[in-house]
Amino acid sequence: MKTQIIPVSDPLAYSVAQDLLEVGELVAFPTDTVYGVGTPVFNKQGIANLYTAKLRDTTKAIPILLSDVAELTRVAARISDTVMKLAQRYWPGPLTLVMHRCTDLPPELSPYPTIGVRMPDHPIALNILRMMGPMAVTSANLSGQVNACTAQEVMAQLGGRIAMILDGGQTPGGIPSTVVDLSGIEPVILRTGPISLDDIERVIHSGGL
Repeated sequence: MKTQIIPVSDPLAYSVAQDLLEVGELVAFPTDTVYGVGTPVFNKQGIANLYTAKLRDTTKAIPILLSDVAELTRVAARISDTVMKLAQRYWPGPLTLVMHRCTDLPPELSPYPTIGVRMPDHPIALNILRMMGPMAVTSANLSGQVNACTAQEVMAQLGGRIAMILDGGQTPGGIPSTVVDLSGIEPVILRTGPISLDDIERVIHSGGL
């Protein structure tokens, strides 16, 4: 497979990306942390390709990215007031919410009854997500290797393994998102990040949505 790098300034960049994603090919693009690589969340072939391209263990779930809080109903079940409070306060931004998954999500996406969901704070990522809907997205690197913050760094690891890299320049890198599990009675921090447990509990216990 030949991997093409197309700058986001190219007027055909998004349409090429859409055509590839619709047939199960993989596209990498910048997010508010590092470059991600993904596929539409209901594309089983794309999900299989994602595991293969990254040499990723299939026991590791792939998180979902959204462009709008309203899309939660397409991927998550039992959407509580707590989920909505946190999503409306911190999305788009560095907070991943783990919640019960919809039963019609492809089983290949995760071996667990839960799924992590986030809305990235990056215009290019959000454009792709508005165009394609919810996507299964993980970091654009070989599993266990260093994260990629430029299109060239993605090419160095995934060249020949994915169809396209949408070049939007260098990403900020930095601290990965806070991951909070909301599938139980009390929120549990699974990964520390920019948003603290105190911040989360303050929002949860505030009045209203």
